[in-house]
Amino acid sequence: MPTQAPPVSLTIDCERQGDVIIFHCRGKLVSGVCSFLYNKVHAVIPEHKKIVLDLTDLEWMDSMGMGTMVRLYVACKKDGCKLQLINLGARVKELLGITNLLGVLADIGEKGVTHY
Repeated sequence: MPTQAPPVSLTIDCERQGDVIIFHCRGKLVSGVCSFLYNKVHAVIPEHKKIVLDLTDLEWMDSMGMGTMVRLYVACKKDGCKLQLINLGARVKELLGITNLLGVLADIGEKGVTHY
């Protein structure tokens, strides 16, 4: 009897610190869950000047996940909001580096961590 693959999950916790809203992402940002992240973040763009995606617990991101990050970046830029990715894991950082999106999407400070 074949076994089913475990469901892909992405959880997002939201935290407000003054004018900054921080989304803590856990799990995998892959096809099937990208619209969940996009809709949550896109809904708050008009109300904030800075949105931070904390990717400390993001295990993996596929091409759809990268596309979602680019779409959020463009939507933020259009509305005068800054999107910042912080605490990128090695796999996500490598993927963004290979695609030349690291410099565009992430502000990497010492040790790969940027404080907001």
